[in-house]
Amino acid sequence: MPPLPDLTLIVAATQQMGIGRNGTLPWTGLRKEMAYFARVTKRLPRASLPPSTTSTNSNPGSTVGGQLQNAVIMGRKTWESIPERFRPLPGRVNVVISRSASSSPSASSTTPAGGEGGDDGKGVVMAGSLEEALRYLGDKREGEQGVGRVFVIGGAQIYRAALGLREARRVLLTRVRSEFECDTFFPVKLDERDGETGWRQSGQAEMDAWVGEEVPRGVQAEAGTEYEFEMWERVD
Repeated sequence: MPPLPDLTLIVAATQQMGIGRNGTLPWTGLRKEMAYFARVTKRLPRASLPPSTTSTNSNPGSTVGGQLQNAVIMGRKTWESIPERFRPLPGRVNVVISRSASSSPSASSTTPAGGEGGDDGKGVVMAGSLEEALRYLGDKREGEQGVGRVFVIGGAQIYRAALGLREARRVLLTRVRSEFECDTFFPVKLDERDGETGWRQSGQAEMDAWVGEEVPRGVQAEAGTEYEFEMWERVD
């Protein structure tokens, strides 16, 4: 069996790790933050790029030879929270976790979630659990259509399941500094002031190197909301 791919969780959360309210984001209008999410989740790891590709990877949504893409894993509710015209998220393998999905996800059974596959007609991969999704992506890595990085993008239950796996190595956190009322929370409080958490915050240079761009420094302000980009890595 191929090894399971490493996981990077990507999330925007308040100081108290709030990530949602009434099934949607508590904040609106963070266009630059959403553009950052799109770039990061599309950009292929540098080691997988052919020699002719520039180091900046100016077209991060492209594939190598029409084959290689990153993958984004999400729960059904997160999928349904994405406006229909924007799903599936382009330039990435979309994997949706649903209890009603087939127990054996495969390329041949790729179908639109809930019958809605977006304008490109490619649909998404449905899986009954996170483990099934990872096995599918591990097999895909070994085949002709490879997978680059694998991102978990929500919601809370999928984050919790991912954090329980040793393959979860990294969290890309947008730390929302403004106050918002939330009813859904990220399972781990990433704050080194709270003592030993099993996670450490990476330095700016480390984050830039992994993300593949110079990530904006310090507190950003947009649509009346302040936020800051961080990266956390698991301490073995």
